[in-house]
Amino acid sequence: MLRVMQASDDVLARARRIKLVAMDVDGVMTDGSIVLSDNGETKIFNVRDGLAITVARNEGLRFAIITGRTSAAVQRRAAELKIDILEMSCHGKAAALKDIAAKQDCGFWEIAYIGDDWNDIAAMRMSGLSVAPADAPFDIRRYADVVTSAGGGKGAVREFLEWLLDAQGGWTNAAERYVDALNAGIEESRQ
Repeated sequence: MLRVMQASDDVLARARRIKLVAMDVDGVMTDGSIVLSDNGETKIFNVRDGLAITVARNEGLRFAIITGRTSAAVQRRAAELKIDILEMSCHGKAAALKDIAAKQDCGFWEIAYIGDDWNDIAAMRMSGLSVAPADAPFDIRRYADVVTSAGGGKGAVREFLEWLLDAQGGWTNAAERYVDALNAGIEESRQ
């Protein structure tokens, strides 16, 4: 069942204009934990967040990841999800968001940004719709137009995308189109 997030008419109107979702990784797509080993860095992503990104991409939304770290795991996950733009080792997320807007031919009012900490604030303030996971620090959540009830890496991205697509015409319809496309592929393979 879709979680219900309360939003003002202004926030809903801004949500309807969103064409691109940019997000941080640690604390948004993951729970913020970083496991370091001799073989590199390990990150744990939420599979339901990934499926929601796939459904939203099928509906025409574009995606960008902006992260301060460099990680083979993030690069691999971005490739799996067909993320449009991946910016790693980024220490100026607002500047990166400005470049992304230009490359994707988007106005800032057409971009939602999901962040969870101080290095995300400038990008959150620049975007048309700012989002924070439930477990982001209070000082960060107060900058968000939308705060999910789920934490980072615990379905926050999925929850936001369900809400966003619902504001834009219906998550359920988008999910049904995704399932129909999967079923059509199954039927073609049987023939």
